[in-house]
Amino acid sequence: MTELQDGSGIRSLLPPVPWRDPHSVSADKLQNYIRTLEQACADSPESVDIRTCLGMAYAMNYEAYKSMDALEAACAINPSSFWARLKYAELHYRLRILPKSEEEMLHALELAENHFEASLARRHLLEIRRLMREGTVRPSLTRSLAMPGLILAAASIALSLAAVWK
Repeated sequence: MTELQDGSGIRSLLPPVPWRDPHSVSADKLQNYIRTLEQACADSPESVDIRTCLGMAYAMNYEAYKSMDALEAACAINPSSFWARLKYAELHYRLRILPKSEEEMLHALELAENHFEASLARRHLLEIRRLMREGTVRPSLTRSLAMPGLILAAASIALSLAAVWK
């Protein structure tokens, strides 16, 4: 069993974390673990560590929105939690939302309390910035796609009519 500290200082016991090797965890075992973590969150709603673990478990189960919700809740409960912030940034990294990932990783770097945490955040920042430099950032939709869509539709109709009249 793994001990985790909740927000009130009370320790709770959870099963060992299954994501040390994500490929060796069965879907059933992961679902059971998620249910255990959801119950633990209901029992200790102020536990940052449990919510962080729940966010990681959701991410392993390809439930990105639930993962984001759990990690956002962990960061809201304790804004100075390095691990919650790091995992939140890592989720954005995996979803290739690199500007947000960089912002959150910089915040995590500020929260680092020891050399290991600082070096981990710095390595992640290097990788995020490398991907941003190489152009693997998801495009941000800052303008409407309505006009290009209308032009494409009009061109398709015109080509269809031209083909029918020939």
